[in-house]
Amino acid sequence: MRMRCFPTPISALIVALSSLLFFGCGYSQEEWDQKVRENEQLRNQLAARQSAHQKCETDLSDALAEVDSLKSKLNQRGLNINNLSADLEQQKKAVEEYRRRAEQLDQIRQRFELLRQKLQKLTQLGLKVEVRNNRMVIQMPGDVLFDSGQDSLKKEGENIVLQVATVIREDKDLASRHFQVAGHTDAKPLVGGRFKDNWGLSAMRARSVLKLMTDPVDPKGGGLSGKHLSAAGYGDTDPVATNDTDPGRKLNRRVELVVQPNVEEMLNLNSLAN
Repeated sequence: MRMRCFPTPISALIVALSSLLFFGCGYSQEEWDQKVRENEQLRNQLAARQSAHQKCETDLSDALAEVDSLKSKLNQRGLNINNLSADLEQQKKAVEEYRRRAEQLDQIRQRFELLRQKLQKLTQLGLKVEVRNNRMVIQMPGDVLFDSGQDSLKKEGENIVLQVATVIREDKDLASRHFQVAGHTDAKPLVGGRFKDNWGLSAMRARSVLKLMTDPVDPKGGGLSGKHLSAAGYGDTDPVATNDTDPGRKLNRRVELVVQPNVEEMLNLNSLAN
């Protein structure tokens, strides 16, 4: 005999009441079934999200454990991850500082090159423009400027000094620069006389050049500002050639106009000149 299953009285009552409520509200069996399916889908989605969340928490826990393990291994080898982070930050700052200084150096390089181009005009007068002892120098031969043992400029010497002053005066950038007029002699001793020694002779020659450069243009002067020029005598202490030959001593007898660097230009100009 085939047996049939019947709902328990309570279950039957619940089903009956649910049906009564659902169908009493005007819903069909098909709509009821659709709601049941939607509810089942929502439960499945919730379960899937809970499972995914649980996996994320597990993965995070595993990753943190791996990080702790790596830290422990690094510490065993004498490396501290916190110190490494600090070192990386210092390196980052160092790279940024290098980039900033490189930009400043490039700006100075451009200004240096412009200054050199402007002073190249003086080479047309037969003068030598060079970077020496980390200074840009305009070299004027002493024998052309002065007679032997004298500090008064010769006519030819006056013309050269006035032409140099004109080049500087007519260029706004050059006129705003500071220059030192430096006198130099050869190593032959100078004894007695009004200069006493080579120090005195070189200093007075530098003064004569400075005086002409700063005298008013009218009647005859360079017209440069005395605030931007100074004079110094080096005697025979800064030779550019040997003092053992006549040609060498001739090169050492000179007056130089030294371009004084601005504060931001206090760097190795020799590296820029190459």
